[in-house]
Amino acid sequence: MVQFDRQLAEIRFGYGLSPLVPGPTDVDAMLRGLQGPDAIVDRFPIEPFSIFRQRMVAVREQITIRRKNRGTPAAAAARKQRNVLNKEARIAMFEWLGQTMLRRAHTPTAFRERLVAFWADHFTALGKAGVARRATSPYIEDAIRPNLNGNFADLLQATVMHPLMLDYLDQIQSMGPESERAAKMGPKKKRGLNENLAREVMELHTLGVDGPYTQEDVTQLAELFTGMSFQPRNGFKFRKDFVEPGAETVLGKTYPDAYNVAPVRAVLTDLATHPATTRHIAHKLAVHFVTDDPDPDLVDHIEAAFAKSGGELMSLYEALVTHPAAWAPQLVNFKPPIDFVSSSLRGLGLPDGAFAAFTERDFRQVFATGLVLMGQQWERPGGPDGWPEEDGEWITPQGLAARVRWAMVMPQRIMGGALPDPREFVETALGRHGNDAVRFAAAAAESKPEAIGLVLMSPAFQRR
Repeated sequence: MVQFDRQLAEIRFGYGLSPLVPGPTDVDAMLRGLQGPDAIVDRFPIEPFSIFRQRMVAVREQITIRRKNRGTPAAAAARKQRNVLNKEARIAMFEWLGQTMLRRAHTPTAFRERLVAFWADHFTALGKAGVARRATSPYIEDAIRPNLNGNFADLLQATVMHPLMLDYLDQIQSMGPESERAAKMGPKKKRGLNENLAREVMELHTLGVDGPYTQEDVTQLAELFTGMSFQPRNGFKFRKDFVEPGAETVLGKTYPDAYNVAPVRAVLTDLATHPATTRHIAHKLAVHFVTDDPDPDLVDHIEAAFAKSGGELMSLYEALVTHPAAWAPQLVNFKPPIDFVSSSLRGLGLPDGAFAAFTERDFRQVFATGLVLMGQQWERPGGPDGWPEEDGEWITPQGLAARVRWAMVMPQRIMGGALPDPREFVETALGRHGNDAVRFAAAAAESKPEAIGLVLMSPAFQRR
């Protein structure tokens, strides 16, 4: 039985203390908050990918018009309209950033928001070009949030088979070398097998980089994945003519060639429940929420519960928050830049309408530029492995200097005249982790913005 600590629950498993939201009363409340209605989605909506696809269809229509009418006024008009559509999607992306920050600032179930961010990073997917570059938030709404409290196999299938993932890891370019479509294309135009998705599913999403698989397993999985494709107008599409003929064997198990998506779902289910996957996920969860070097007993505890349940995600979360090691009182993990900004806004008591008048330029100045300088561009990690978990990746001279600049300037830019009293802010933002040195600095600062910045840059606020 753990000794529940409300402040630690909000700081370690959420986005920090808030003057507006009291937080959970016990561990059971934390877990119930993952299963109830996702009310914060309705309060601060973000466009799901099922709607975002309409943007992709509209852009493609303009591209088609331009190609069919080269050198004519119709082509010029189509190009202009395509630029308008791309701009609208770019502006929407920044508005979704604002909605994400508002969710994190106001949610009474902050553990839920942290888990959304954890899985969105674990299953990193980015649009590669054009309007699809703005699709990450809609992907999270479609693939991550609805599957947060189900079975890991369902979450794995929802993300791996999502159109944005198929685009990001080049699956829509993959074709069975001996497929019906390849035979029709002929040797000069023939496209081959692309193993990117198969490799990352094994290395990152399931078994882990040191997992028990070979290059042949990757190739066989890639052959099983042939057929998965995407059309903006219709969404996910399984193309039988792309399928590599013959059965495939992955990790010693043979999957029949059924020319449909069933073998894909079967292999993903098997990968989701593999012992190596269970271990990989358990360790990664402990690192993310507790420390870079977690107690082996904590990892073992999470792994055992996850395996016993057959991959039920609620068992994973319950095992994490019911182990004493997860409640070690010392704040250890260093907040990545986006989490630092999110917890700052939560601590400040960000108003509902804080971004109502924000333009694209405002979002760039207040968030995008600063996050880049801190080392974490919004929704653009450097690769499919997502953002690094190690504290040392974020504790750099440039990154810390950028945090100082943001902390000293942007809270006032966002809150205006509603900045809290610095002495009160020490207590509401840090709770018992506020010490005499921070209180003195907040009281002695030359201005309210400087005092707020000093509190945000205190070691206690930077860690969780």
